[in-house]
Amino acid sequence: MRSEVTVPLADIGRARRAAVPQPQHDVPASGSLRDRLHRPLTDLRISVTDRCNFRCSYCMPKEVFGKDHPYLPHDALLSFEEITRLARLFTLHGVRKIRLTGGEPLLRKNLEVLVGQLAPLRTADGAPLDLTLTTNGSLLARKARALKAAGLDRVTVSLDGLDDAVFRRMNDVDFPVADVLAGIEAARAAGLGPIKVNMVVKRGTNEQEILPMARHFRANYGGGVVLRFIEYMDVGATNGWRMDDVVPSAEVVQRIAAEFPLVPLEASAPGETAQRWAYADGGGEIGVISSVTQAFCHECSRARLSTEGRLYLCLFASSGHDLRPLLRGDERQGVAPASDAQIASAIGHIWQGRSDRYSELRAGRADDAAQAGPAVRRVEMSYIGG
Repeated sequence: MRSEVTVPLADIGRARRAAVPQPQHDVPASGSLRDRLHRPLTDLRISVTDRCNFRCSYCMPKEVFGKDHPYLPHDALLSFEEITRLARLFTLHGVRKIRLTGGEPLLRKNLEVLVGQLAPLRTADGAPLDLTLTTNGSLLARKARALKAAGLDRVTVSLDGLDDAVFRRMNDVDFPVADVLAGIEAARAAGLGPIKVNMVVKRGTNEQEILPMARHFRANYGGGVVLRFIEYMDVGATNGWRMDDVVPSAEVVQRIAAEFPLVPLEASAPGETAQRWAYADGGGEIGVISSVTQAFCHECSRARLSTEGRLYLCLFASSGHDLRPLLRGDERQGVAPASDAQIASAIGHIWQGRSDRYSELRAGRADDAAQAGPAVRRVEMSYIGG
C-alpha cells in the first residue's frame, strides 16, 4: 500500500491533505481501537456534500461562499458504495453511531439510497448502528418519510431562532422559519425521533431567542423534541469568531432556569457532548454543548469523513488523511485499490496516532497549553459537518 504525499494548502474549506501513515505493522480490527489519549473510536460523521442552501454567518458567510465559490466536482465525491465500504470498516474498529452531515446533506441527490445501504450495517458486536442525520430542515418536509423508510433512525435540525426576521437574517437567504418547523413536524410524524434541535447562540445576534425557543419546544411535540444550545465556536477561518460573541452555556441554563426550574441529568452515553437538564416539572429536557467554556476533548470519540474521502480527527483540524487513493488506486501509476484489510489497518494507524485536543489547549486547561502554537488555517465546518 502506497501512502499519499502531503500537498500545499487547498482552497477555502478543505484545508490541507495529510499523508496516510505507512503501516509498520497491521492494526487488526478488534472493535476496541484507542488513540494516544486512550479515547475509543465510536462515532463517525460523514459529510456527503460541501454544498449548502443557507449562508449562515457562523458557518458559510456569503462574502466568502459566494455564487462563484468552487465546490467539489461530482467525480471527486465519494460514491455511496465507497462511503458504505468505509463505514463498514469503521464499524469493525468500534464505531456504533454514524451521522450524515454536509454542507446540507439533503442536497445530495438520492440520499435515501445511501441510508438504505448503511442501515443494514452492524457494530463489531452485532448490534444495529445508530444512524442519524443533521440538516437545516429546509428540505426535510419532503424527504422525511423516504429517509425513515430507508432506515434512518432520527434527525437533528439546526434552528437558530423562532422570530422569522432573526432567522431569515441568520440564514442570509431569506428562508422562512415556518418551513423548518414544518420539516420538524414531518420528521416527528415519520417517526424520526427523538428529534434534536440545535441552536447556535451568538451574542448580539440571537440570544434573545433562547427563552422563546425553550417555551416552544417545551410546549409542543409531546416531549419528542430535545432542544440543545451550542456555544458559538471558532471553527474554520471565515466566520470572524471572537470570544465576545460567545454566550456561555452557564448563562443559557441560568436564563431558562429562572422561568422553568431545571435539574441535571446524567449523560445518555459515554462521550456525550451535551450536558443534559430536565425540567423539574417533567416537561422534557434541554441540552447545552459547551465546547468553548467547558472543553470535552478528553472524552471525544468522533472522527469525521469529508465528502471526498479525507479523514479528520478533530472539528478544529488543519489537515485530513486522504483515504480516497486507497479506495480507487491509480491506474496511471499502476497502483491497485487497497484491500479491506489494508484500509482498515490504515484507519487504525491514523486513530492510534491521534492526540487532538484543540479546545482544551485553547481554554488553557492543560499545562502544555503553549503547544497550541501559532494560528493555523483550519478546516471549515461546512466541509466536514458540525
